[in-house]
Amino acid sequence: MDAINNNFAMNACFWAALASWMVAQCTKMMCGFYRTRRLDFQYLVSTGGMPSAHSASAVGLATAIGIRVGFGEPLFALSLGLALLVMFDASTVRRAAGMQAALLNQIVDELFKEHHLSERKLKELLGHTRLEVFMGMLIGVFTAMLMMSLPFWR
Repeated sequence: MDAINNNFAMNACFWAALASWMVAQCTKMMCGFYRTRRLDFQYLVSTGGMPSAHSASAVGLATAIGIRVGFGEPLFALSLGLALLVMFDASTVRRAAGMQAALLNQIVDELFKEHHLSERKLKELLGHTRLEVFMGMLIGVFTAMLMMSLPFWR
């Protein structure tokens, strides 16, 4: 192997996944700005919301691997399976946990009126709707395609 293929800093698949995550998080921040007219940098590290950065990065990685090694290779199948698992988890398990957190927060609010309980709230925005996951997937595919098309990675 030549030195460039052995250098993790030059791993195009990693950078495509990271860029996909960054594009999704920045998009999430811009969506928040559109809604509130306030620039909130917390969106850059937040979970939940439009679009799914988890889905974007997982699909970005799978797309980059498919472009790099071929879509018929076992490594692509592994990365695609991981991406599908991440997207399923984001739209089901994590979304259900967020809905349960919202319900528990509501129960605590009601109990707090009569008893002295902790005012600490559970995080409610954990998962994603199917549309948020789908948009994250699209961001991942297109960002990875753009990244992998750069002559720098060839």
